[in-house]
Amino acid sequence: MAKDILILAEHLNGKLADITFEMVGKAKELAAGFGGKAVAVLLGNGVKSLAESIGADSVLYVDDAALAQFNPEAYGRLLAALIQERNPRVVMIGNTSIGMDLAAGLSVMTDLPLIAYVNGLAADGGTLAATSQIYGGKIQAEALPDGEACIVACLAGAFPADTGKGSAPVEQIASPAPLDDLKVNFVKLIEPEGGDVDITQQPILVSIGRGIGGQENIELAQELADALGCAVSSSRPITDAGWLPKTRQVGKSGLTVTPKVYLAFGISGAPEHLEGMRGAETIVAVNTDSKAPIFDVAHYGATCDMLDLLPALTEKIKG
Repeated sequence: MAKDILILAEHLNGKLADITFEMVGKAKELAAGFGGKAVAVLLGNGVKSLAESIGADSVLYVDDAALAQFNPEAYGRLLAALIQERNPRVVMIGNTSIGMDLAAGLSVMTDLPLIAYVNGLAADGGTLAATSQIYGGKIQAEALPDGEACIVACLAGAFPADTGKGSAPVEQIASPAPLDDLKVNFVKLIEPEGGDVDITQQPILVSIGRGIGGQENIELAQELADALGCAVSSSRPITDAGWLPKTRQVGKSGLTVTPKVYLAFGISGAPEHLEGMRGAETIVAVNTDSKAPIFDVAHYGATCDMLDLLPALTEKIKG
């Protein structure tokens, strides 16, 4: 029976993504339960130094000019070939823009079941148990995949990253599949424009969602942010409405933030938003819906009306 855990390491602009370390840490735990090893796979060009900073049991990397930038077709081919060759027990990818670009196609190519939005994994007596967020995070579903192998797409911030850092034996391998006839080609990386405030550098964030009610109420959040000496951020509906610039958006299609304190007002906590703020040291959630998914990750919470609480907090802080 397959025992090893295969992890796709994500990287961009010469830096490994945090989710790489998160998945590696969990993979080592699973591998111990299955009696195998956590094997990280890094695809890129000139990535040996990155490979040497991954704390898996071992790291395999493919160095090819065709992998200088992320290419879903190339990644899919190589991963499918490696899976067929190495027969892992579990394949871990991020439930990120990169991972979700690969997940469905990889599942079809390998004929392996795929579990997405995963925020919990355990090896129980040789069986894999996965917990997955469904219906916008309102329900936690447990999946027990049939067969000996599966692909899991893990949510960012679901697992601690510390145990995934370090070093491991590194091996450069030849490309397990041809890359000279790709139909998908990288054209250009469009970086987000800089904003008036860099929310990724803020120690505290006052973040607002649909519960703010209307654009005219954003001033209440701004007044609290001013009193705290920090900035206002938001979930996607606020930026989609044009009430705040895109540079203030936290989440999968926005920015990932790791403040010391994240104050979430009127944010339900969809998986896409949680992906961008799970790394905050302390999360305080305010939402009138006591079953909102945001409370699953919050350290402190309240179910009062945010429009009443915001000015009261501001007044209290100002003294």
